[in-house]
Amino acid sequence: MASVLQIASRDTVRRIRRVQAVTIAWMSVEAVVSLFAAWRARSPALLAFGGDSAIELLSAVVVLWRFRPNAAHEHLERRAARVAGALLFALAAYVVTASVMALLGYSEPKPTLLGIAVLIAAAAIMPWLAKEKRRLSASTGSAALRADAAESALCACLSVIALAGLAVNAIWRVAWADPVAALVIVPLILWEGREAIRGKACGCC
Repeated sequence: MASVLQIASRDTVRRIRRVQAVTIAWMSVEAVVSLFAAWRARSPALLAFGGDSAIELLSAVVVLWRFRPNAAHEHLERRAARVAGALLFALAAYVVTASVMALLGYSEPKPTLLGIAVLIAAAAIMPWLAKEKRRLSASTGSAALRADAAESALCACLSVIALAGLAVNAIWRVAWADPVAALVIVPLILWEGREAIRGKACGCC
């Protein structure tokens, strides 16, 4: 990472830190609001999205930490990626369980305007963040920033899928659309988890 910081201009590093600070601020709001709305509405789709957002928040913090002066060795970054990957696998298992329980009738997801609002905001904000991170990773050669850009792009994909499930439930009162959307999200979460453990960026979206 030291070589990356030496090659990158001070202005570029400042832009990276600014983008990561915006990411951390937004992901904090996104994760808290999504998980709160998921709990209130018993929504597996929001649970999947909010849980993934919380783990992506960890990734954004790691990247910001890596671009500080006198950054530490890369093995700490890889360790954080492996932890994030393991958490994503655990999240996928929990989402599958919650979705199956909902489909079997043990719980019924309720429409949630708060959940829909945060998903619309995420669908608008995350593509811009992903684009900025890709541009900055290209100018620095940072694998960590490139992986974080891919996670931001994935977050945008997840928001659209979850939004579709919640919107169908809200408009037509089709409760099974929510857990079905969650199950569609699960393979993307598993892919992201596998790529994180392998130390690669997820390019699925």
